[in-house]
Amino acid sequence: MNGRAQPRFFYGYVVVMAGFLILVVMYGTLYAFGVFLGPVLREFGWTRATTSGAYSLCFLLSGAVAVAAGRLSDRFGPRAVMSCSGLLLGLGYFLMARMSSVWELYLFYGTIVGVGMAGGIAPTLSTVARWFVSRRGMMTGMTVAGTAMGTLITPGIASQLVSVYDWRTSLTAIGVGVFILIVGLAQLLVRDPGRMGLLPDGVKSPPAAGSNGPAAGPSLRQVVWTGSFWMLLAIYLCIGLCIQIVIVHVAIHAVGLGFSPGRGASILSMVGVGSFLGRIVGGGVSDRFGNKHTMIGALVLMGGGFIWLWVARELWRLYLFALVFGFTYGEILCMMSLYPAELFGLKSQGAILGMVVFASTVGGSIGPVVAGRIFDITGSYDWAFMICTVATMIGLGLTLCLQPPYHLRRL
Repeated sequence: MNGRAQPRFFYGYVVVMAGFLILVVMYGTLYAFGVFLGPVLREFGWTRATTSGAYSLCFLLSGAVAVAAGRLSDRFGPRAVMSCSGLLLGLGYFLMARMSSVWELYLFYGTIVGVGMAGGIAPTLSTVARWFVSRRGMMTGMTVAGTAMGTLITPGIASQLVSVYDWRTSLTAIGVGVFILIVGLAQLLVRDPGRMGLLPDGVKSPPAAGSNGPAAGPSLRQVVWTGSFWMLLAIYLCIGLCIQIVIVHVAIHAVGLGFSPGRGASILSMVGVGSFLGRIVGGGVSDRFGNKHTMIGALVLMGGGFIWLWVARELWRLYLFALVFGFTYGEILCMMSLYPAELFGLKSQGAILGMVVFASTVGGSIGPVVAGRIFDITGSYDWAFMICTVATMIGLGLTLCLQPPYHLRRL
């Protein structure tokens, strides 16, 4: 490679491993909220709407603050941002174990945990994107698979803790564990290979004085004035709306069809299995066929899945939908980091990715409320699933039209 030797071991793999484990911890504990919902309701007598509102606030704040977290990661590096996230998450769960009123739930979980979660996706994936070029898709997929793995294993661990101890002791243990694990793993993150005298993919190169590594591409100000940027945000707003409608409502939809709550929960678990596979496979597919083609294929499958869901009344049909939907969801989440890097380069990758995450969380905050309201009025989720189909097709149409901004392609 241009006379440069490759090291026997590339530190980029450590970055991927650390990012994977960080996302396992962060998203696993976030999605374990439902495990604590029952004990909290029994102790305080709050309504489900009131208690679930703290989760909605946490979810929305995590996206809003992700914009700032991405910019801070671009400027100061992921280690500092991730350490602050670990501190906030640990503190939020620790304080939540001592709450006695609704406002404390909204402050400790909705606000402190929500702000802490903002340091997850954007800093982690923008860092991985800087370490790899030829295998960027595969490495991104392996990293983001941590969110699916956390969803699969952590709620079970939390449930075991609650069954052996009480919910307050369990949350205290989770808070301490989250702080130690995330802050410790954050120390393994290095912003880019230039800081270690390397180029992406492990090529040795003398470090340039004051080099911050690869940062090709336009500035953030240039990017936000392009139509492509706003099209990308619209795509992920539509996708976020669809994803959260399924995650929040598919289990109770199955119960309404006559299946047991356990069967409904198993359908949601199948979404997690499909999502894990999609994140692993999607990265490799994007390396081979390109980000745009991967995104198009995923959106076509997702739209077809929602049409299938209209007529799915047997359990095996619901399982098939869950696997296909989860797989496409996983692929699209991989593209959340890869597509912006292809369109706009890496100079402002963290900030751009933060804005994409925020757009997705806005859609995700709207979707479940709309679907719930539709069910309250009609007694069915059919119109909600039709909205998901339309939103997916809008995302597909925008993706077909999406191109790198012409006047920025040579920057």
